[in-house]
Amino acid sequence: MPGRRRRRRGDLACSVAIAVVVAVAVAVAVAVAVAAVGVEAGGDGGAEFDYRKLSGIIIPGFASTQLRAWSVLDCPYSPFDFNPLDSVWLDTAKLLSAVNCWLKCMLLDPYNQTDHPECKSRPDSGLSAITELDPGYITGPLSSVWKEWVKWCVEFGIEANAIIAVPYDWRLPPSMLEERDLYFHKLKLTFETALRLRGGPSLVFAHSMGNNVFRYFLEWLKLEIAPKHYIRWLDEHIHAYFAVGAPLLGSTEAIKAVLSGTTFGLPVSEGTARLMFNAFGSSLWLLPFSKYCKADNIYWKHFFEGKGGCHHRQQCDEMEYKSDYSGWPTDLVSIEVPAVRDIEAYPSVMDTAENITSSMECGKPTLLSFSARGVSDGTLFKTIKDYDPQSTGLIHQLEKYYQGDPVLNPLTPWERPPIKNVFCIYGIDSKTEVGYYFAPSGKPYPDNWIITDIIYEFEGSLLSRSGNSVTGKPNNSSGDGTVSYNSLSWCKNWLGPKVNVTRAPQAEHDGSYLQTGMNIDHQEDEDIFPNMTRVPHMKYITYYEDAESIPGWRTAVWELDKANHRNIVRLPVLMRELWLEMWHDMHPDAKSKFVTKAFRGPLRNEDCHWDYAKARCGFPEHCEYRYTFGDVHLGMSCKLKHSSTNLLQQYL
Repeated sequence: MPGRRRRRRGDLACSVAIAVVVAVAVAVAVAVAVAAVGVEAGGDGGAEFDYRKLSGIIIPGFASTQLRAWSVLDCPYSPFDFNPLDSVWLDTAKLLSAVNCWLKCMLLDPYNQTDHPECKSRPDSGLSAITELDPGYITGPLSSVWKEWVKWCVEFGIEANAIIAVPYDWRLPPSMLEERDLYFHKLKLTFETALRLRGGPSLVFAHSMGNNVFRYFLEWLKLEIAPKHYIRWLDEHIHAYFAVGAPLLGSTEAIKAVLSGTTFGLPVSEGTARLMFNAFGSSLWLLPFSKYCKADNIYWKHFFEGKGGCHHRQQCDEMEYKSDYSGWPTDLVSIEVPAVRDIEAYPSVMDTAENITSSMECGKPTLLSFSARGVSDGTLFKTIKDYDPQSTGLIHQLEKYYQGDPVLNPLTPWERPPIKNVFCIYGIDSKTEVGYYFAPSGKPYPDNWIITDIIYEFEGSLLSRSGNSVTGKPNNSSGDGTVSYNSLSWCKNWLGPKVNVTRAPQAEHDGSYLQTGMNIDHQEDEDIFPNMTRVPHMKYITYYEDAESIPGWRTAVWELDKANHRNIVRLPVLMRELWLEMWHDMHPDAKSKFVTKAFRGPLRNEDCHWDYAKARCGFPEHCEYRYTFGDVHLGMSCKLKHSSTNLLQQYL
């Protein structure tokens, strides 16, 4: 396949967003593009393509699907019990009043990923499963992303069957999703059903760990259907793939969650959060890994060796040993160990064994550092297993569900997906954690480690929480608050040798602040850092668009200033850009490869605002003052002069 020969591997690993909401609202905006206007455009081979035939398929992220009880569980000393179909994730009232019962319905066996003997939970289905995780007058707004965008869909006349959610049990590792729930078989049928129902291919929207799920699905599909039908199936069923907030090389926050726990605002202790996180096989799906280490091609192993459970042999190229930090800004973990019971506990640090032993004889703690390779290959967990009882379970999960996965080892970089249109979208320039210092706390598991220092990246520099100096190689920019920039921007490797770069303000603009760079040289495995000026306090979108891609393929990367990982799906500016891109793609009169960036005018009444300096509505050629009953400020009375359909004509 041309894409596999030409591109370096990249991975879709996710951030550890146990955030009360992380669902991919992105598809709604695309669905707006899908059904807002029915126009026809010339497709491949000259066939007519109906704009309304597209579907938007949403793959939500970690902790973004409702889980419901499938058992009867009596909770003593609590007014709440669990009955079939009761909400488990997330029911704040039961979490606060019956945390032990709630944990029984949430936790899985760390070794075989089975349910608790007294309670089991299963994912809800349909849009309702990802619309509002914790419905209620108080908690609903905190856990809701979809309500606002569903309202937007209704406003533009989107048909209900144009948006398809594919929720899953986000606690399970990839192989168990298929083994227990046949999730990937169902996902394949979802694409095929959407094609028959709507008459056209689908738009895929994945956020956070949803990108990991989609990557695994593509590899699973390759083994499920005949090789000669694989690319044809993708062309027929998938028009475009939007990877939103995808940590393609993993996220360091996964390490913090594994060793000390991360509550992400939930009313539980860090120890409880760690206990829960380590019970989920999916937790290791989010670990950071080296961009220089790859696994065997399981695709060919299936033909010559059959579907065995053997480990993927991992091979690292010379750059892994010549460069520092496995391509990350700094060492990801530095941890103090109080004693050494066995030299074999340190398989990757044998060169320091003599110094370690002598230090331990004097009773001094030894500080050991681990790069991304030492984390993803299990060296970290093997090193601390004498001091952490949970490490044995983590090693078991890593070896069984990742290194021994029958489809692929997800903790390795991946190539550009062989899909015609790929858009990689993420936020930049937020303060992001990239490294941790751990020390023993003197308490039993799960509170046996404490964080003594945190390393951050921020706008091209490395900082420490303690104020100590930090050694490393900072990225050109910083990440999105959860995932570091080098992980998010790995998809720039999917761009071709010539790239067009455009930087524009995120807000509506007339083109006066637009900056462009055409046919910029792009070397493989090197970042593209545009030499463009910035106006202080202005948020930009920077578009990297492939100028010489494989014939019939398009690749683009969008970087949004200050867009937070967990909130990027809420941004109206992102919805606008997705909508315009799909409008442009499907219109028969479109004249360019990508939608023009020269102008961004208002498209909805909500985009009009009051210009206090000029005492009139902003963008007077498109907006006018029109008071209606219920308007409480001047901006609400600024409304569009013309319909959105007419305004869209300028983006062709």
